[in-house]
Amino acid sequence: MDGRTTPIAASIAALRAEGDALDALVSELPARGWRLPTPAVGWTIAHQIGHLHWTDEVALLALSDADAFAEVVRAAARAPLTVSDEAAAARAQEEPSLLLRAWREGREALATALAAVPAGERVAWFGPSMSPRSMVTARLMETWAHGQDVADALGVTRTPTDRLREVCELGVRTRDFAFRLNGLEPPAEAFRLELLAPDGTTWVWGPQEARDIVTGTAEAFCLVVTQRRELASVDLTPEGEQAVRWLDIAQAFAGAPKAVTRAALAEREDRG
Repeated sequence: MDGRTTPIAASIAALRAEGDALDALVSELPARGWRLPTPAVGWTIAHQIGHLHWTDEVALLALSDADAFAEVVRAAARAPLTVSDEAAAARAQEEPSLLLRAWREGREALATALAAVPAGERVAWFGPSMSPRSMVTARLMETWAHGQDVADALGVTRTPTDRLREVCELGVRTRDFAFRLNGLEPPAEAFRLELLAPDGTTWVWGPQEARDIVTGTAEAFCLVVTQRRELASVDLTPEGEQAVRWLDIAQAFAGAPKAVTRAALAEREDRG
């Protein structure tokens, strides 16, 4: 980032780049490719893109129409485990080229709108309101996470980029949220994270003297905090009881805790 680029402008550029990277995975897929199953039970690639399209639309509502956004929040509160499934399923029925075009238009409209939010203004969301830059980071995190689902469905190994730093930042900031979401008191002391970045440097959070430490690759940390991989399957090592507990429940996104989500997925699999 040079002296002329603001932090939010850099984050928006990263969000656009993450969207373009996922776009490249799906843009040339034949119609049958959009129907491939992904690791999310019951979700095809079309569901993944449909979900991102829906959440971009909802985020744009949060910026432009408070009453309409409030109604979406009320609907989500009434059916927290199904509202996003239903939205994704509805969009997954669209013809792939139309869904792809709508997603492209929606994500660009959102990026443009976020760039225009005045400094210091807060953006409403399903949980606490957030700064515009935090909203950008949240959208980047979700684009990256659902992009992982698409990559897994296609058998593609993605090359990590420095955009992972934004996802790592969100993972660190949501530590206490994850504890509270699971009915646990957040630790009083900060943790230390030492994560190997894609360029070979080390990204560090937390004090040197911290008793709870997490080491490993930045990509592994991102996979865990977005719940795309279990801790045992990635290059990530927690030291300290609280760090171990955190990585079992870590969640960088709004929604039900992992235990509730797992139960819902098991029920969905049983219904088959």
